[in-house]
Amino acid sequence: MPKFDYSLNYADLDLRAHPELYRVGVGEQGVLLVQPYKGELLPHWRFATPDAARESSDTIYAMFLAYLKDGDFVGADMARKFLQMGFTRSRRYANHRGGRKYDGPVPDDRKGQSGAHGRAELPRQPEDPVKAESARIFKARWEEAEANAEYARMKKDHKKTYG
Repeated sequence: MPKFDYSLNYADLDLRAHPELYRVGVGEQGVLLVQPYKGELLPHWRFATPDAARESSDTIYAMFLAYLKDGDFVGADMARKFLQMGFTRSRRYANHRGGRKYDGPVPDDRKGQSGAHGRAELPRQPEDPVKAESARIFKARWEEAEANAEYARMKKDHKKTYG
C-alpha cells in the first residue's frame, strides 16, 4: 500500500475535489494536513475532559456518518483519523503530563509527521484518570467507525481504485 504522500502541497490542495490524490496511509498520517477536512473537523476536536471528549467524539462521529452518506470516503477517513487522534493524544496526556512523549525537538525535516524520529521516549508518569477516561471515550467511537461496514467497503474501493 502506498504511504501517505507528504510531498503534496496540502495548504493549496482541496482533496474533496481531488480524492484520487488521497492515500489512506497508516494510522493518523496527514490528519492535520488534508483540506478541507482539517478545517471542518479540527474545530470540534477536544479531549481535555471526559465531557469535552464525549461531545467532540459524538460530533466527529456524526460527521463521519455524514461523509459516508455523501459518498465522501476521504472525509470519512479523515473523521476516523480525528477519532483515533483523540484516543492517542488523550493517552499521551494520560501518561505524560504536558503531552511531551519524546525527548528533544522534532527534526526540521520531519515536522508534521508522526513518530519518535530517533528521539528517546520520556518516562511515563502516574496515569491521569481524567485523560484516561477521555481516551476511553474516543477509542469507543474510533472502534465504531473502524467497524462500519460501509466505511470498510469504501476504503477497499478507494485503495483498489487509487492505490
